[in-house]
Amino acid sequence: MGKKYIFADSLYKQGKYKKALKLMEQLVPAYRGKPQAEKLTFMYANTHYMLGDYYSSAYQFERFAQAYPQSDSTEIASFKSAQSFYHLSERYSLDQTQTIKGMEKLQEFINSYPNSDKRADANEMVIELRTKLEKKQFEIAKQLYRIEDYKAAIESFDNFIADNPGTIFRGEAFLYRLRAAYDLAVKSVPHLVQERLMAAKDHYNNFMKYYQDTDLAADAIEINRKIDEKLVSKETKPTS
Repeated sequence: MGKKYIFADSLYKQGKYKKALKLMEQLVPAYRGKPQAEKLTFMYANTHYMLGDYYSSAYQFERFAQAYPQSDSTEIASFKSAQSFYHLSERYSLDQTQTIKGMEKLQEFINSYPNSDKRADANEMVIELRTKLEKKQFEIAKQLYRIEDYKAAIESFDNFIADNPGTIFRGEAFLYRLRAAYDLAVKSVPHLVQERLMAAKDHYNNFMKYYQDTDLAADAIEINRKIDEKLVSKETKPTS
């Protein structure tokens, strides 16, 4: 086994990970409990990582951190386990289970190693994964608007804004909510039009409170012009 260990170590150092992995699969159980086990277990986890097998690397790095909590390599193992989940995160339009798990693992790392030199990288990955989740929620609300389910769209944008106060999509969400409220109003039965136009007006005022100096304001101002035009129209005034 000694020669196999030396050969596996050599292959690993040369970056020949596929060949090294085959040997390590034999060596890891054989060296369990021996002095070389710590180094071998870390290399085994990192070999999976370097080969892009992030499911395995996440699991193996986590096992390493649990088995060797006092190791000098525990911090990096914890980071790379969390980073593996980051790599497993799908694009925003697909299932986001791994995204959520990645955020949780990265946050656990940040909390456990507040002074780590990997903290900044971990924070950047958390922000990226959070933005992906926000985009998914935002696109769901937009889709409700596209299919003209305006009531559901307004509610969805309300929830999005409440749930994600720091999101980069907040301004757009305010604008889409305004659009949905206006479209709901003008496509309503006559006796509901004015009431709903006034509700849209409230959404306009909320938008302008936060975003009047942004590039989005021109669209909001145009919608408000249409609201005012409709409000003075005989067609939208309630009959006595």
